[in-house]
Amino acid sequence: MNLVVDVGNTRVKAAVFNQKKIKKIFVFKKNRILSEVKKILSEFKIEASVICSVSSLSSKKKEKLKVLLDFLEVTSRTKVQFNNLYATPNTLGVDRIALVSASINKFPNKNVLIIDAGTCITYDFISSNKDYLGGAISPGIEMRFKSLHHFTSKLPLLSAKNLDHFTGNSTPTSINSGVINGVLQEIEGVINQYRSEFLDLTVVLTGGDTNFLSKQLKSSIFANQNFLLEGLNEILILTKTND
Repeated sequence: MNLVVDVGNTRVKAAVFNQKKIKKIFVFKKNRILSEVKKILSEFKIEASVICSVSSLSSKKKEKLKVLLDFLEVTSRTKVQFNNLYATPNTLGVDRIALVSASINKFPNKNVLIIDAGTCITYDFISSNKDYLGGAISPGIEMRFKSLHHFTSKLPLLSAKNLDHFTGNSTPTSINSGVINGVLQEIEGVINQYRSEFLDLTVVLTGGDTNFLSKQLKSSIFANQNFLLEGLNEILILTKTND
């Protein structure tokens, strides 16, 4: 079985795969990564592992983790199944590399736009010829709420709520409309931009805000919160095959 681990800023999302099927998903705080990995290893017989964004761990924890796992660390130099045409390939986030790897295997020979709605909202486009062209990065929902509160003296800090109407009739509903309607219109607009050029476009929505946004988007999409984990597993399988 394979163990894939995605290390975020404050939390870790991990999954155990039996070939390409997820057996179990784990979510825990980053400061508990060593103890949680030990639990996973006691529960499953792990044959190979891969970690994404390991650079966000302290060097001390990284070394201790290496004692527990002989893991593959995803970098810009990791072998992938697509042509990376990004102008600055060394700066391409490893999370975006994993997402594109998932799309290659999930939707082969398709034009795919991947939207990852998390701390930031990232857009990644991969052509049917397996050419990764790039995309866009914008602030995520929580970041937008925090920026309105931080950079003003009177606006309160709010959290996301479903949009009842795009016209807010109070300060809280106006903020919610500005953030949520702004994000929805942005996503719909970006999808329409790509669809005007690529008529057979497949759109994937993933990330922490997937469930919240997917219910409110009008465009036809594939919603998959585990897309990044699946991409990491595909990278691991490719690496094992080539060894």
